[in-house]
Amino acid sequence: MKRVFFTDLDGTLLDHDTYDFSPALPALSALKSLDIPLVLASSKTGPELIAIRSALGFEHCPAIIENGAGELPAGEVPTIDNRSYRQLRTILNQLPVSLRNHFKGFGDMSLAEVVAATGLSEDAAQLAQQRAFTEPGIFSGTADDRWQFLAALAEHRVSARDGGRFLTLSLARNNARNNAHNNANNNAHENAPLNAPTKADALRAIAKRMRATETIALGDAPNDLEMLQAASIAVVVRNDHAPPMDNIDNAIYTDLPGPAGWNAAVLSLLAH
Repeated sequence: MKRVFFTDLDGTLLDHDTYDFSPALPALSALKSLDIPLVLASSKTGPELIAIRSALGFEHCPAIIENGAGELPAGEVPTIDNRSYRQLRTILNQLPVSLRNHFKGFGDMSLAEVVAATGLSEDAAQLAQQRAFTEPGIFSGTADDRWQFLAALAEHRVSARDGGRFLTLSLARNNARNNAHNNANNNAHENAPLNAPTKADALRAIAKRMRATETIALGDAPNDLEMLQAASIAVVVRNDHAPPMDNIDNAIYTDLPGPAGWNAAVLSLLAH
């Protein structure tokens, strides 16, 4: 059996407030000693994950970036192609001002504002702003404003999902495909479903490439749902800051939050 672990970071392997992962060190060491791959799957950018993956000691494994919109190859430091992100920002800025003003994305924030919103250091916040695909941000309007905002985005083939902290915007697959082909046929996918690439898509692709016979996914927030459902075994790490995740069949739920819960779950799974 070849097992591959996939894990979310913020609120899961990393503490929600401090980003510390030291409570998970015993399980991380056990994975390394057993030569079991650990694939990081996060809303974070490639530059952010390069540093985190190195600190965790899993540079030999690929990583899933920006909620599945891209992949960081094992051991490589790729050049960032941010055409999709620039297209997304153009669409966002074309919305009516009455809707646009309710959303403040990372591209609208100063470095100090990103630090305040995320709790990251200045160096880490700079990496978080080097986006290639998606735009996380804070929506400050009413429930009706939010509905209108999401509906307006959907008309431009942009989807949105809630994470542990932010509302994250993504180009739908057909939008990204049109962008890749220089918008050669803007109407080719007009009636296609509005769906953005997800962590689940990346999990399936990586698991197939790695010839995994069992996949274990750990997450804590709604943007992990598809990945958890796609895995052989799902572990929901307790996060009192995120909406409840109680609708996953046969999932394992941790009693402890963050890296402590992650550690206990991984060690238990390895013992069996």
